[in-house]
Formats: sequence, C-alpha cells, structure tokens
Amino acid sequence: MHTVLLKVTALFYFVGALAYLHFIFTLTERSAKLGRMLLLIGAILHGAGFVARYFVAGYTPITSLFESLSFSAFAIVCVFLAFELRYHLRALGAFVAPLAFVFSVSAAFLPGEVRALAPALNSYWLPVHVTLLFFGNAVFAVAFGAAIMYLLMERELKRKKLGAIFKRLPSLDVLDDINYRCLTIGFPLLTLGIITGSIWAEYAWGSYWSWDPKEVWSLITWLLYAALLHGRMTAGWRGRKAAILAIVGFCAILFTFLGVNLLLPGLHTYTNLSG
Repeated sequence: MHTVLLKVTALFYFVGALAYLHFIFTLTERSAKLGRMLLLIGAILHGAGFVARYFVAGYTPITSLFESLSFSAFAIVCVFLAFELRYHLRALGAFVAPLAFVFSVSAAFLPGEVRALAPALNSYWLPVHVTLLFFGNAVFAVAFGAAIMYLLMERELKRKKLGAIFKRLPSLDVLDDINYRCLTIGFPLLTLGIITGSIWAEYAWGSYWSWDPKEVWSLITWLLYAALLHGRMTAGWRGRKAAILAIVGFCAILFTFLGVNLLLPGLHTYTNLSG
C-alpha cells in the first residue's frame, strides 16, 4: 500500500512544484495556493502510507533506501509547509518542492517490499535517532533553497538591471534571516541525532564511536554547520558567505545520506540499492 501511495504522493509533489514554479513566473496567487494545497494533500497521503507500512512491517519504516528517500521527501514537505505558514514565503516552494519530488520519485522506482529488520536496528533508538536527523536535514534543505534564492537575488542587484525575478523573490534580509533561523533549528536537531546515534551504537556494537564512514561524514557535516553557526554568531557572517556555506553544508548532507551508503560501505550500510 505504501508503494502505491508513494507514487500518488510523488505526483502531488510534482504538480505542486509546477504550481510554485508557475507562481514564480506569473506571480499568480492562485498558483501558490494550489501548490500549497497539493503539497499538503501529498503529505497527508504520504503520512498515511508510513502508518500503513508501520503496521505491516512492525517497526518504524526508515531502514532501507526506499524508506529513507521516501521519509526524506515527507520531512522536507512538512518542514517547508511550516516555514511557508510562518513566513509566507511562497516563492520558496519553487526551490524546495522539486527536492521533495526528486526524493519521492526516486524512492518510487526502488523495490519497496518489507524486509526483516537487521538485529542492530531492532531498537527503540531507531525512530528517535533517524527522525531527529531526517527532520534536521529537511530544515537544512529549506536553508539550501533560501540560499539559492539569495544568490539569485544578489546577482540581480549586482547587475543593476532588475529583471522579473527580482519582483518575485523576497528581500536579501528576509532570505538571510530564513537561512539563520534554519541553522538555529537544524543544528540542534543534527546534534541530538548524532548524540542519540552514539548512544544507540554503544548498545548495538559496544562502542559510542567507531569511525565508520557514515560517522565520519556526519562529523564533517556537523563541523561545517558548527563553523557556520559560530561565524554567524561571533564573526558576523551574513549574506553571500552564509548562503554559500549553507549550500556546501547541504551537499555534505546529501553525500552523508546517499554517497556514503552507496560508495563507502560500513556498519551503517543498510540503505542499499536493493531497497
């Protein structure tokens, strides 16, 4: 059931992303409202699919590549909708919704059968650790979208020929503020995710830290965001530098999430291409 709902959900995310892109090009409020409604319906269906899979599998379904990509898309949409509701940044949907679609449609083309849970994953730490990390990553995905918008806006201003995109994007100050707020929310979630993962590792493997490739890249990602947060709070890093580092940080997240699993096998290699 989850597989079928995921395919339907991916369609809603796709059309929702198109609606937000249409808003960017036309400034038609109806398109932005339609995009929000489509993402919300998709998220509801997505959540229903996770609940159904949970009762079938008997565990929190975030262990395979299929499940992880799917949950990533769900988390991104939920976090974006929360930010859209709080800040009314409709244009941000054109940069964030496509990410959710790519993740969900990628999962839809992977084998989605329910498999027996690996012994090391059979723990109550699974939903705590993974949920913290995935929602932290989703917050950084929103920061990634805001950073791209910032660089586009800045380019328009430097050219001194304000094109149509200038009228469609929020001000640089607003985008920089969104970037900072995402950092103050996402960094604690990432930190708690790593801490709970270390506690879980001690229960599962008898060691809090084993320098597994996933652990190493998680640490690298954490250090990148820690440096960005420190720079913003003490050295006044703002604007272009902060936007570029937000993009670099999210690229590190993507490599930690996908690249490490596919290229650097280790203790955390549960999400392989076989589903």
